[in-house]
Amino acid sequence: METKLIISPSPHIHSGDSIEKKMYGVLIALIPAFIVSLVFFGLGALVVTLVSVFSCVLFEYLIQRFLLKEKTSISDGSAVITGVLLAFNLPSNLPIWIIIIGALVAIGIGKLTFGGLGRNIFNPALVGRVFLLISFPAQMTVWPEPGFFPMTYLDATTGATTLNMIGNHFGTIPDYTSLLLGKMRGSLGEVSAVALLLGFIFMLLRKIIQWYIPVFILLTVFLFTGIMNWINPAEYASPVIHLLSGGLLLGAVFMATDYVTSPVTKGGMIIYAVGIGIITSVIRLWGAYPEGVSFAILIMNAVTPLLNNYVKPERYGIRK
Repeated sequence: METKLIISPSPHIHSGDSIEKKMYGVLIALIPAFIVSLVFFGLGALVVTLVSVFSCVLFEYLIQRFLLKEKTSISDGSAVITGVLLAFNLPSNLPIWIIIIGALVAIGIGKLTFGGLGRNIFNPALVGRVFLLISFPAQMTVWPEPGFFPMTYLDATTGATTLNMIGNHFGTIPDYTSLLLGKMRGSLGEVSAVALLLGFIFMLLRKIIQWYIPVFILLTVFLFTGIMNWINPAEYASPVIHLLSGGLLLGAVFMATDYVTSPVTKGGMIIYAVGIGIITSVIRLWGAYPEGVSFAILIMNAVTPLLNNYVKPERYGIRK
């Protein structure tokens, strides 16, 4: 009997996953953090999130449809995720016109300038956030006081974040219960460690992300800040406070793990994560900004192509 050899291009096995499935899985993982933001920031959280998501989707549609003259991709969920993550990195009393500018920068510059999903070098939401932080520092560093479903927006009572108090040695740092549950001042999506960890567990179980990047970022920050706390506890805060405050968990779980802007190999992921952890710690302890996660991720995003090129697994069959 004649044997036929059938040759076809890859992929040879399809897992059933798709871009849409992964993206909407991430959105589901963000739901606990969104609910907590509504509980403590109320109307402000709702306004900021809706404006950010709507603006990101609209700008992606308009730019692709009328400037790039190509098929729109708003149905894949990536623009929605960019909008949610951008909102989660903003204070809940930020004026609407500033949110719209951030969305335009995130989608127009951070994503579509490089060719769209799969080609962007930097995380689009962080591009928008850092642009707003540098351009509008006064508005981006005014933090509403958390309440219980507050119905205030622009006229909310404000104060300093935990990292501001640590860096400037003033105020009463929230207790661990508040840090875990999210009853503290900060960007609307970063305040609850429990909510973010629930999202992390969900994505691990659904195999949306791998554990290397978040775990090594958190471990690096814990060790770095722990050593400094051991050397001088009067000057440097406990490493547990560093883990539970600011945008560390949000960045480690939801933004540093972005498929496009993070390394593809295990070794590359670990180096990438350790780099983010070190840069974050250095900025937090000695930098001009109290928070360094956004800057750290963007810096390591730029290093990702080098890690993909030089940190590779040994090829099957190669002779040593």
